[in-house]
Amino acid sequence: MILARVVGTLTSEDKDPELRDYKLLVVRPLALDPSGDGGWDLREETDDLIAVDRVDAGEGELVLVVKEGNAARQITGRGRVPLQAVVIGVVDRIDRLTPEAASAG
Repeated sequence: MILARVVGTLTSEDKDPELRDYKLLVVRPLALDPSGDGGWDLREETDDLIAVDRVDAGEGELVLVVKEGNAARQITGRGRVPLQAVVIGVVDRIDRLTPEAASAG
């Protein structure tokens, strides 16, 4: 899965019929960098993706994206749909474990 931010929408009047029922989003992948205060800094990566929206995400929201064609087709329930990325969740919060909690397993 990829953490990303919704940066826009994509509108296409002439597209594959299998995509007709889906809202398309432009999402920008993010990297998580540990911050000095024990949290996370989000760093934007460079290549935006076009993803099918399955959760009614809005512009600016943090989302989880699956970027694998077979998984995307399983999520949509359509075997012939020509897509690679699907937004599958809106992120409410990201918590970082302390080193002690992470090693306690």
